Amino acid sequence: MVTAITAVLAANRGEIARRIFRTCADLGIGTVAVYADPDAGLPHVREADAAVRLPGSAPGDTYLRADLLIRAARDAGADAVHPGYGFLSENAEFARAVLDAGLVWIGPPPEAIAAMGSKTAAKKTMAGAGVPVLPELDPAAVTAADLPVLVKASAGGGGRGMRIVRDLADLADAVAGASAEAASAFGDPAVFCERYVEAGRHIEVQILADRFGTVWAVGERECSLQRRHQKVVEEAPSPFVDGRMRAALFDAARTAAATIGYVGAGTVEFLATADGAFYFLEMNTRLQVEHPVTECTTGLDLVALQIRIAEGDRLPAEQPAAHGHAIEVRLYAEDPARDWQPQSGTLHRIDVPRATAAFTVLREPGVRLDAGFADGDPVSVHYDPMLAKVVAYAPTRAEAARALAGALAAARIHGVATNRDLLVNVLRHPAFLAGDTDTAFFDRHGLDVLAAPVADTEARRLSALAAALADAAHNRAHAKVLGQLPGGWRNVPSQAQRKTYRIGDEEHVVAYRGGRDGYSAVDFPDVSAAEAAPDRVVLTVRGVRRVFDVARYPGLVCVDSALGGVALVPQPRFRDPEAAVAEGSLLAPMPGTVLRVAVAPGDPVAAGQPLLWLEAMKMEHRITAPHAGVVAEIAVAAGQQVDMGAVLAIVHAHPDAPAAPGAVSGAATPSAESPTESPAESPAAPPTAPEGRTP
Repeated sequence: MVTAITAVLAANRGEIARRIFRTCADLGIGTVAVYADPDAGLPHVREADAAVRLPGSAPGDTYLRADLLIRAARDAGADAVHPGYGFLSENAEFARAVLDAGLVWIGPPPEAIAAMGSKTAAKKTMAGAGVPVLPELDPAAVTAADLPVLVKASAGGGGRGMRIVRDLADLADAVAGASAEAASAFGDPAVFCERYVEAGRHIEVQILADRFGTVWAVGERECSLQRRHQKVVEEAPSPFVDGRMRAALFDAARTAAATIGYVGAGTVEFLATADGAFYFLEMNTRLQVEHPVTECTTGLDLVALQIRIAEGDRLPAEQPAAHGHAIEVRLYAEDPARDWQPQSGTLHRIDVPRATAAFTVLREPGVRLDAGFADGDPVSVHYDPMLAKVVAYAPTRAEAARALAGALAAARIHGVATNRDLLVNVLRHPAFLAGDTDTAFFDRHGLDVLAAPVADTEARRLSALAAALADAAHNRAHAKVLGQLPGGWRNVPSQAQRKTYRIGDEEHVVAYRGGRDGYSAVDFPDVSAAEAAPDRVVLTVRGVRRVFDVARYPGLVCVDSALGGVALVPQPRFRDPEAAVAEGSLLAPMPGTVLRVAVAPGDPVAAGQPLLWLEAMKMEHRITAPHAGVVAEIAVAAGQQVDMGAVLAIVHAHPDAPAAPGAVSGAATPSAESPTESPAESPAAPPTAPEGRTP
């Protein structure tokens, strides 16, 4: 029976809700958004035909409330629900509730979701169907001969509830930690072990199945570049897979789908070893974050096909062939150089000038931007830090990588630190271009190289100079008296004007003079200012003309040029004594909630010892002692909300005590369902007074 859908509620937020709405608009289908309080102003709410508030901020009070979502669909007149990914997208009970409410579920049958909901049960089902699997190991029976092993949560996904164990002595703690994390994130503490493949390839196959027994395998994706089991770069096709392996992967994926009576779009994930063997990992019974690369290489609109299958349409007997190459990167509000610390705050600007499309299938070479945020939107601490996905499609892999790296390098992203420079460095790295992209990529090549700023030392110095000259021009343009004179102008030579900026951990002092012929910089003998306006500075550097675009925000200046984007924090000429903090203070790296405190005033602590845990952006952030010493003060309590920069604790060092490696950095573990499956690890803020937003 064919059901004509008239309006779709997206039971999700941000980028994936916008993606669903774009296809619905193309098909002439109405759209309904839902939103938690922090998301009230996001683009997906503004773009929907109707929007329904979910009161509260926490996922458990909003996007994870099946009853509220179904009520919202009814109240707004939607006759179908699309779950997107994350949240309740793989919750069989939610799917049943939607169907029981008389709504169309744009997803697989609840029975298929349930069959794949437990990794252990799913592996047994797949093994029985002849799909290769890694043997499951009972944690209690693991021996030294089995090492290394991976402890995994039986329920859920997205890297949560996972631990690598290389020493048998660490197994019990890893099992306990993974179990507690799984219980917190998924409500199920069950974990199991399997052999850990040190440098495997994460290969997944996109499937589509209708109600009439037709199953397509429309291409594989490689998603091996991961940090903490979270995908960062995805591409189609895989540079590792040859024709023979592809045929075997497709057969295994179709068998997996047919075995559980699958209907709709889904992904079968495999782990491949260096010799080309592959093993079933799990089946994602939903649309994947990385689905655009398959869309670009097949020309298919996967969301449209999901809707048509839900309406009862048949798939053609012949599936389309793949062509060209597509690469997607996830642009996160996080700082890879600081152990992937998530960032929050106002996203003042997000602009990718080289993007040729948004949320649509690229049928010609180009760059696609799927963003969940727009200029001025807040990046909340309550949800995953993914800002956007950027996708390049080209005839060859090398062309796609070059186009994507160039688009990212030219992007203007102001307000929060991101992983943009890391992505550019990865896409230009010789090992990536050679297709050497296994799961050990980041460990092998090192974050000191991959997370290095695209703007080198000279570019940062020139950007600081541009910021200072633009600021001087801005001040003169708004001066009420003698505004046409350069700042600090004198009839005779005098002391230079000075401005100080911080760029990350660096301090840049710029000294300049204004005269009849414009501005000159004291410490830049080979540089002259050809033009200095409030938002644009042109410098001639050793005879080469370079343009710097300057944008200023409260406590932040962003400079963009062909040399790379640079974020600068202006420093005050005179320090406010009230802003000083006591020596040994540990500051909150972001706004969050104190989960628990492990020490009390007077307790002796070792360097690196955990002191307390914060929850922010669905992650637990462990705050550790920067050195051996004594806890002088605990300034917070469990359950307390804290702002970024708030003093959490003070640790007085023992004389000559060595600092902990990484100062006060610590591990972070996920704590709740995340819409883009992307928790990150975070360090604490350094024990210094906050000077504004640190880029």
